[in-house]
Amino acid sequence: MNKVESLQEGSLPIRTEPCHIINTSSRFTLRTKGEAIMDDLHRILSEARKDLMYKNKVRESTYRELRKATSLSKQAILLVHQKRLKEAENSLGKASKIILRIKEGSSTQPSILFCGLYSDALQEYSEAKIFLKLIEESKFLTPSDVDASSSDYVLGLADVIGEYRRAALDALREGQAKKSEKYLGIMDQIYIELMAMDESYMLVPGLRRKCDVARKIIEITRGDVTQEIRRNELEKHLARFEKKLKNSK
Repeated sequence: MNKVESLQEGSLPIRTEPCHIINTSSRFTLRTKGEAIMDDLHRILSEARKDLMYKNKVRESTYRELRKATSLSKQAILLVHQKRLKEAENSLGKASKIILRIKEGSSTQPSILFCGLYSDALQEYSEAKIFLKLIEESKFLTPSDVDASSSDYVLGLADVIGEYRRAALDALREGQAKKSEKYLGIMDQIYIELMAMDESYMLVPGLRRKCDVARKIIEITRGDVTQEIRRNELEKHLARFEKKLKNSK
């Protein structure tokens, strides 16, 4: 029996697989179905990678803008303390444009609006806007006035208490005890209203901590203001007593 007959009798199975004919540089090459599938996967992942790289680029750019908006809001607060109110308004105008631009561009990447940096920027912006309005007109802004969510507005409002402590201390250094007492009253008012929002502690993460900090700030400020008022009263009493002594001679 020769070798050919042996192969015919053994009837060994021959494994076949579908092939694809691909024309590459005017030459025909045979490729298996498995290789074609892997090519499809490579193309799909390549497109996914491009999309992810683009989104990452947009995200990094957005984060830089948000940090800039936060910085502008902080700058505005410092300018309010320095009584440079017009410059503070200009800084907040720039911050507002950045925030609005990011909000309008979020249609392609809505997840940006739910990142921590966006919320932080809105809180700082809300704090600055509320503080400036109170100093200028002794009036509270609403969340719609600030164009911020209720949670960001409330958290920003809680931080205003700390800014009023600084304003009260500045007034004391300028010898305006009555003004510092007025600022202390506003701090009390904000704190009391926030404390009345019991259900909001569960809905606004971080509000309870901010209120705890605000309570300590108010108590320390109350002690500073009370001490200064008593010192002023003592100085007035001593001045009257000294005047009486001079007149009695």
